[in-house]
Amino acid sequence: MSPNAPTGPDAPNRDPSTLRSQRWFAPDSLRGFGHRSRLKGMGIDDEDYRDRPVVAILNTWSDLNTCHSHFRNRADEVRRGILQAGGFPVEVPVMSLGEMMMKPTTMLYRNLLAMEVEEVLRCHPIDSAVLMGGCDKTVPAMLMGALSADIPSIFLPAGPMLKARWKDVTLGSGSDAWKYWDERSAGNLCDGDWKAIENCIARSAGTCMTMGTASTMACVAEAMGFTLPGAACTPAVLAEHSRLAVQTGRRAVDMAWESLRPSQIVTPESIDNAIRTDMTIGGSTNAIVHILAIAGRACVPLTLDRFDELSRSTPMLGDLRPSGQFLMEDFYNAGGLAALLQRLSHLLNLDCLTVSGHTLGQQIEAAEVIDDAVIRPLENPVSPAGGTCVLRGNLAPDGCVIKSVAADPRLIKHCGPAVVFDDYAAMKARIDDPDLQVTADSVLVLRSAGALGAPGMPEWGMLPIPKKLLQQGVRDMVRISDARMSGTSYGTCVLHVSPESFAGGPLALVRDGDLIEIDIDARRIHWHVADEEIARRRAAWRAPEAKFSRGYGQMYSAHVQGAQQGCDFDFLTGRSPGEEPDIF
Repeated sequence: MSPNAPTGPDAPNRDPSTLRSQRWFAPDSLRGFGHRSRLKGMGIDDEDYRDRPVVAILNTWSDLNTCHSHFRNRADEVRRGILQAGGFPVEVPVMSLGEMMMKPTTMLYRNLLAMEVEEVLRCHPIDSAVLMGGCDKTVPAMLMGALSADIPSIFLPAGPMLKARWKDVTLGSGSDAWKYWDERSAGNLCDGDWKAIENCIARSAGTCMTMGTASTMACVAEAMGFTLPGAACTPAVLAEHSRLAVQTGRRAVDMAWESLRPSQIVTPESIDNAIRTDMTIGGSTNAIVHILAIAGRACVPLTLDRFDELSRSTPMLGDLRPSGQFLMEDFYNAGGLAALLQRLSHLLNLDCLTVSGHTLGQQIEAAEVIDDAVIRPLENPVSPAGGTCVLRGNLAPDGCVIKSVAADPRLIKHCGPAVVFDDYAAMKARIDDPDLQVTADSVLVLRSAGALGAPGMPEWGMLPIPKKLLQQGVRDMVRISDARMSGTSYGTCVLHVSPESFAGGPLALVRDGDLIEIDIDARRIHWHVADEEIARRRAAWRAPEAKFSRGYGQMYSAHVQGAQQGCDFDFLTGRSPGEEPDIF
């Protein structure tokens, strides 16, 4: 028994021989000698690590990831918690996916980070891990990798930045950037005001302060059971976030002794909890792709239809931008995710285990809503159904998604002629051409924007409104693509059209003037072109050349699955527990 282990009737089993790291450090062998001697070469004493859980701090800090700019300090605070609980902390940097700086998109590299997390956990003497992420793709990537390695892991979200102000206006990062760019394009905002907004819209460290993808995935992680209570909404720069980091470090040590693994956390029931959470907060459409991939790593069967099924029966209670009025700091002050889930508890699987060691029901039992304007009562929801819908039809045989609560009500049912852009470069070149044949009733179509075509399925789905229409007062149109949309975006944007156009999906065959109809209430998307004409176009279509000839990009193109499957690699789905490295 370790001298640092607590004793008493409530103490967990703390037999050091059960620790995975003992295979590296305990044997009286040449290899054991080598492992111990190299620790000592770094100034580490026997008492620092002997019979203690080795807890890895997987840190996605980078000078090019603005969302994680506080993670140097948070890693030290996690380390403090690990030491307090009798663990041996080791910080292991992993790839940082900074949404704002990486081109063409961090989604291209989500699976690479997931692979790195899985292999880092497997190949090192690690008993448990604290996963430090927050910026959009870091959350699913780290959870995916941890699930496949199936080593005890707890997630620490970066937390949202503080609310910003410009003059007398409360700004929401991302959402207001789009909004004011449109106003500038329409000639309603001067260069001075645009510069002033640039200077103040990102007020602090942390992720976007709207319910964008980062906060959506943090809420999904908490609802799924991967974080301590309250972690999803705590703003990045508050003292409470520092205390959360310390608490997370302490809990990671207990999880190592308990051998509480991700496979015990992520179940069909906890996945349902995650989907309902996404729907009730009006979360990002990106969550659908990521939850599909997470479920695949956990061997939980999941299809797009399950999202739509749960959306229909889940009221939207979080009145949060970009679909509502308030920001993440308001959500935190109103009681946070636990308070919202407590209000929705009749629809949740409350017996699901969480990393805290308690069930979700126990975790939210005492939560209280402080502000009914931010977290709406059941009798006064923002929407009686969830924020996202799944559409199907001859343009999207494998489905597509739309954030219905962010759409203009007049476009919920709409039919109009297509204006087609073959790729993003063509769209940028033509969208503001005064001679572009487009009206407010047109349907803007962008192809070659999916996982293979772009590549990486960037957030191009909120196609810009043509400048001449902006000047006429138009602020929304039906837009259709095989791309994704930023979680901070809004508008009547049909996304994730599957199969994607680059792979020969029907979107590849659409021409200018074709009538396209959407009916969100009927969950329908229809391309008004006769089957015979579609067959003729199909016969004339030629597959485009591959985007990559070498390296990671070539591997990505050869193995990435479609959006309806979560865009994971086909060879990475499922877990790999038991595939431990040999120690000689």
